[in-house]
Formats: sequence, C-alpha cells, structure tokens
Amino acid sequence: MRPLLLLYLLPCVSGLPFYNGFYYSKPNGWNLGNGHGEGVFNGVRLVVETPEETLFSYRGANVTLPCHYHYEPALLSPRPVRIKWWKLSENGAPEQDVLVAIGLRHRSFGDYRGRVCLRQDREREVSLQIGDLRPEDYGRYRCEVIDGLEDESGLVELELRGVVFPYQHPQGRYLLNFREAQRACEEQDAVVASFEQLFRAWEEGLDWCNAGWLQDASVQYPVTLARQPCGGLGLAPGVRSYGPRHRRLHRYDVFCFSAALKGQVYYLDHPEKLTLAEAREACQEDGARIAKVGQLFAAWKFRGLDRCDAGWLADGSARYPVVHPRPNCGPLEPGVRSFGFPDPRSRRYGVYCYRQHP
Repeated sequence: MRPLLLLYLLPCVSGLPFYNGFYYSKPNGWNLGNGHGEGVFNGVRLVVETPEETLFSYRGANVTLPCHYHYEPALLSPRPVRIKWWKLSENGAPEQDVLVAIGLRHRSFGDYRGRVCLRQDREREVSLQIGDLRPEDYGRYRCEVIDGLEDESGLVELELRGVVFPYQHPQGRYLLNFREAQRACEEQDAVVASFEQLFRAWEEGLDWCNAGWLQDASVQYPVTLARQPCGGLGLAPGVRSYGPRHRRLHRYDVFCFSAALKGQVYYLDHPEKLTLAEAREACQEDGARIAKVGQLFAAWKFRGLDRCDAGWLADGSARYPVVHPRPNCGPLEPGVRSFGFPDPRSRRYGVYCYRQHP
C-alpha cells in the first residue's frame, strides 16, 4: 500500500463548461489491462472498475478517466475510503503522482495541479477529470481505492489524437542525440513519439527510411514499401528497429508527435515573397506568430490545410501541406512537402502563421 500524502482542501473548479472530449477504441491485438481489480477482506470483496478500451481525446479538451468501485456483497452503510490516482512510469520517465483524496478533500501534484479533480456524480464514482489536455498527458493512469488495510486498483489508458512526423537537424541527417532530439520536438510544438504512436502512423501509411529516436530511447523507422535502401527487398514492410541506443553518444533523426491544434494555421496572403526575418514580422503584424513544424503537420492532418505555396516556418525550413495531390504540386501522395532549410535571406517563399484561439 502506498503512503498517503498530507491533504489540503482544493475544490474542483465549478461553473466552467465541461466537454468530455473522448471516444473509446480498442485496437485488435493490444492488451491494455483487465480493466478492474478486486480483493477480499472479512468476507467482503472490494471491486474497482475501469474501462478496458483506450480513451482518445484532443489537446486542450477536458477528459474524464472513468473509475468506479463497489463491494460484493453490498454494504449496508458507506465506508470511508482513500483515493489515489497516479501516472505509471513508461519509457524511462518517472512515475507521477496526480491526485490523492479523502472525502471532499483532495490534493493534486506537479503539472496536474489546478487541472485535475475527482468527478463523483454517482455513488462510489471516483473518476479523474483532467482539464486542458497537453501532449505529455497521454499514457497509463492507475486508480487506487484504499479501504483500511486493503487496496485495489484499475488502469486507464489515455491517448491523444495527433500526427507523427520525422524531423532532422537543420544542418543535415543524423545529428541529434537523444536530449537534443527531445528539445527539437519541443521547439516544434511536439514531443518525441512513442513506439505505439509510430506503429499506428505506420499502419496509416507513414513510410520513412531515415532512422529516428523514439520516447524509450530506441531508434526505429517505418517502411510500408520494401526497397533496397530501407533494409533490403527481402524484409517485409514494418517498423525496423536498431534497438536501444546510447542517449548521449549516438546520433540520429527523431520522430515527433504533435497533438491536434486549438488554434489556426494559415498561409498569409502577402503581395511579395519574404525572407525568414520578414516572414516572422509579417505574422506578428497580422496578430499571429510564424507557425512551427508540428503545428503545420497538425493543421494538415486534422484541419485539412491544403496549399501548394511553400512558406517559411519557425525553424527556418520551408514547407507546404497537400491533402489533395494534383499536377505541379509535388508527389502523388498527400503529405507535408519540404524544401529543407533554405538561405534565410532568400525571397522565394511566403509564410505560414499560427493564431491561437482565445
């Protein structure tokens, strides 16, 4: 049983509109836990129930992670219990305390402080409500119910809808160690992708020959069309793996994960092409900021942004998004086309801006 930390009164924010923002989906062949735990004491069984299906939601949404408990046989009078929610350790990240509670008192921790509270609409409901979801919030959460010396728990898996994209250093291929890869994704409004996210992207058609870091410090790459430069013709399509690499000494590209946007990415109509500095200034004059790579990919994936005009982005690259391939607009597949990192003084490009929704 885990030690219970000191509690203080922190009521859940009320009066705000609530949007549950998730739907259930369980990919075939993925084992996400049994959805409940149970224990027996004094002839009474404590049962904790959580959904077996993965919950999918979006950045900025509010989401409820369901958790209920009951006794078998049913008790005639209520018993005081203690509740703890925490996020499980994954890919080398430390375990995170999220919330502990007794009755109406609860305490939240770290980046969850002020964003979480218990939702107790029904008797013996101890669901966790998380507000303003962030890309790093995805993962597995444990709901623990503690009754005296007995405790039982259940798991809830939360995924954010997003898009995986490969990213490399402006000076070329295979120049990022693991920490630099993490920083590169963060600078593009993204996080390093997990294997599960890369695998799902491969199932959706992502094909990329350059190896890149993943969240667990392994290096992998997705291939949908087997060919000689990508592991050889004899290997079936799949996600190729180099296995775990040294986080400081080894250098590769990186696969980033950007969650769906709250704001708007748009190509700025401007009478002339711009240098990179002029592009930044033009977005500011339009009440926006120059868009980041992750924001452009998310706008292409979830907002259907489709434009044949190449534009500057915040990292100094020039790209454009294509949803409906057509003549004189690059390859025949949808995607975000890249011109690499041109001379920032070049006046051959427009600019993509990002405006945050209020």
